[in-house]
Amino acid sequence: MHPFRFGISVRSARSRSEWTDKARKIEDLGYCAMTVPDHLTDLMAPMPALISAANATTRIRVGTNVLNNDLRHPVLVAREAATVDILTDGRFLLGLGAGSIRSEYEQIGATFDAGGTRVERLTEAVTIVKGLLAGETVTFAGRHYQVTGHGLNPLPVQKPRPPILIGGNGRRLLTLAAREADIVGLSGITFREGGAAPPDLAAWRVSGVDERLRLIRETAGDDRYARLEVNVLVQQVIVTENRRAAAEEMSSRWAQLSPDEFLQSPFVLIGTVEQIVEDLHARRERWGFSSYVMFDSDMDAFAPILARVICS
Repeated sequence: MHPFRFGISVRSARSRSEWTDKARKIEDLGYCAMTVPDHLTDLMAPMPALISAANATTRIRVGTNVLNNDLRHPVLVAREAATVDILTDGRFLLGLGAGSIRSEYEQIGATFDAGGTRVERLTEAVTIVKGLLAGETVTFAGRHYQVTGHGLNPLPVQKPRPPILIGGNGRRLLTLAAREADIVGLSGITFREGGAAPPDLAAWRVSGVDERLRLIRETAGDDRYARLEVNVLVQQVIVTENRRAAAEEMSSRWAQLSPDEFLQSPFVLIGTVEQIVEDLHARRERWGFSSYVMFDSDMDAFAPILARVICS
């Protein structure tokens, strides 16, 4: 069983001091990582933001959760990842995804391909990125990318390379993650028609989680699966004495799930501190979930829970 690890996803700040204060607070509260998302909206650009966060801290990992593969060539991703790993003294975590929101593509005049094509492109990119970060001279001829005799210098601090998280929800993407990632990131969300609301939350149900874990295990094989870390992106933390009422309120807003399904889902944490701690242990026992990322709006709410579990 992997030790618990908890991180915070931070979108933005109005100034350098606010950003670095958030990073220091995350570290002081005992979280293991600070991550940033990658969308063409009101948030920080990932790589410079992570370097700033690392400069303000001494221990926490900094990472992307997750880069949209279609916005950058994989050679540039590898070069930036190596540089960030050097400038953060080996604390960088590279999270990659296939892209999911059509409107972001339309804003920059890019084609929003079918999900299978986007995952196929990410698959090629992962091969290139992993090879470059491991110090190989890469020549690659794929359907989407062509690289001829390229190598990185300088190389990242971490060996054989910084850990790679591949995150999402669809079967194709999770199959890729099970084969190639160090950390499989579960979002539990399927965006309808490239981002239309409301998103599909069927994967939040116990049956959906069971199905995805079964796919990951079968794809990875027992030996590799034992080494994989599975990360859950928590959408909301509600610390309350009346978890049933909180779940009923969530169900009234998101009618796809019943109150019981919200209470059973690993993508929301509802209850007293003691109840949530029990749920975390039960979900690690059942599914192997040891790694969680919360949004910064839930940083303080989760802090007393964090104090009750081991973060190493």
